[in-house]
Amino acid sequence: MAEALIALGGNVGNARETIARAIAALCDGQAVRLVARSSDYCTPPWGVTGQPPFVNCCIAVATELSPRDLLERAQAIERRFGRDRTREQRWGPRTLDIDLIAYDDVTIETPELTLPHPRALERAFVLVPLAEIVPDRRIAGVRVRDALAKLDRAGIKKLPPR
Repeated sequence: MAEALIALGGNVGNARETIARAIAALCDGQAVRLVARSSDYCTPPWGVTGQPPFVNCCIAVATELSPRDLLERAQAIERRFGRDRTREQRWGPRTLDIDLIAYDDVTIETPELTLPHPRALERAFVLVPLAEIVPDRRIAGVRVRDALAKLDRAGIKKLPPR
């Protein structure tokens, strides 16, 4: 089984409920097994700032799926929860965003999938929840906690348990 790191977020509707339901749909306990889940975090919007804050979290999973199959499963779940990538603004509001951050130490660069995620180490909204569950995990040779130490965490707030 491979270990995959996945970031989830959203800012339309009840984002916490959507994320919880998306994790349950993604992690069936067979092909994808939940290993760890971060807390939920309220994070300021990134890229397009004139929108509501996001809820973000990260999970670590053990999976038998290939990176491409895991991506297809994640995107099918996004669609099930109302995401239409063809009609949305880049970095704009969304019901659900599921990003594959890393898959073991695999490096992939295709039009559909780049691993590790090319901007994960630049985004505090990914690294704060990731550091909660896998602070010593290396992504592109850099420990999660070390990458986070270089970023501004202003405005990121840990939410109370649901």
